[in-house]
Amino acid sequence: VQLQAYGGGLVQPGGSLRLSCTTSGFTLENYAIGWFRQAPGKEREGVACINRNDGINDVLAYYVDSAKGRFTISRDNADNTVYLQMNSLKPEDTAVYYCAADTSTWPSPTMSQHEYDYWGQGTLVTVSS
Repeated sequence: VQLQAYGGGLVQPGGSLRLSCTTSGFTLENYAIGWFRQAPGKEREGVACINRNDGINDVLAYYVDSAKGRFTISRDNADNTVYLQMNSLKPEDTAVYYCAADTSTWPSPTMSQHEYDYWGQGTLVTVSS
């Protein structure tokens, strides 16, 4: 099982980035996926999560309050990829972003980190002018 987050970079405040989480070694539709971030000197926190989805059940997505209205999580099972579209970025969004997979939580996804079984390498997002 492998996950890899990429798409980070340097962006000005107010700008946008789309992060991608590519997966391999498992059937993506059977896993809830979460995005987490860790800012310098801070603990890792959940940003967004999306439920296991086979294309039939309803999509459920949750966001940390600071991301609501700005970030959107989505998944493409056929492409084995989960995305995090980030708009209106702020300096406080600067962090290393990670994606993770959770096979057990159902039907709603969770941002409880201990529920996640597999983690990918992070990608750095820097929001600065």
